[in-house]
Amino acid sequence: MIGVITMSLVIEAIVAAVLTARRLVSTTDSFGSALYWGVFHAISAYNNAGLGLHSDSLVSYATDAWIIVPIMIAFTLGGIGFPVVFEVSRAIRSRMRRARIPGWSLHTKITVTTYAGLLTVGVVLVTALEWTNPQTLGPLGLPGKLLAGFFQGATPRTAGFNAADVGALHPTTLLVTDALMFIGGGSAGTAGGIKVTTFALLAFVVYAEVRGQPTVHVMGRRLAATVQRQAITVALLSVGVVLVSTTILLRVSHLPLDDVLFEVTSTFGTVGLSTGITADLEASILTTSLLVDFEIPRNLGKGHQPPARPHSRTNRRTSRGAAGIRHG
Repeated sequence: MIGVITMSLVIEAIVAAVLTARRLVSTTDSFGSALYWGVFHAISAYNNAGLGLHSDSLVSYATDAWIIVPIMIAFTLGGIGFPVVFEVSRAIRSRMRRARIPGWSLHTKITVTTYAGLLTVGVVLVTALEWTNPQTLGPLGLPGKLLAGFFQGATPRTAGFNAADVGALHPTTLLVTDALMFIGGGSAGTAGGIKVTTFALLAFVVYAEVRGQPTVHVMGRRLAATVQRQAITVALLSVGVVLVSTTILLRVSHLPLDDVLFEVTSTFGTVGLSTGITADLEASILTTSLLVDFEIPRNLGKGHQPPARPHSRTNRRTSRGAAGIRHG
């Protein structure tokens, strides 16, 4: 716990220092105002809160790398999960000391690989789809398009900030963002969603089934049936929560499906992005949807934790929860 707190404070302090310095250079803010702005956004980014001090989030800073990049780094380090950050930092320290570099755990391998893959897909798709949109990336120059597109493709990892007007995104972009928000970030971190490890395990299960393989293997380890059931249960229950909430809101609000599905998925993943329809929803319905979308996902998978140790010698290379598929 002390390590997590220390690491969090160090990361937030570094990001806050960079943001504060940038505000002092680029605005007429006093030191106190700039410091408050930097600390607020550093904490919000690292904790994947998505709260900002501007009504347009970070749209005004879409082309400012000194603002956008530190915030991206902060919400990535917070969202990928504390165990992963600890392992990677330990490996970096070992390399600097020229000591033996410890191998990564299965959880870290799956998380880093899947996170990087989803980040790449998200950035490429969002940037390509919005490239000529006159209300988002269209008016920006090449560097600005690349920077804002990268940020907008990365923020569905449940960061909640946006560098482009979400309400002006193409419907296809909204659908891509829905999928990324639903998956979310890494386990034991500040991100929401079903977690990238759950998504990866489902992909391995599907791959094994398509290939007709009797067992599921993940990076050389056999995946226990209990872990497979957990991943499938979390995914299906999560889909059910999103569908039910979307249906209810569609029925009572008469708003477009694209916007309602986006709003519900964003709530489910504790993202915070919105197309701007929140004010149009009735308070009672909105409150119910928030409770369903937020509280149920936090408790998915908590009642069926597989045993920590294998029961027999033949199962010693069986993955039984190292991938961390628990939702909360």
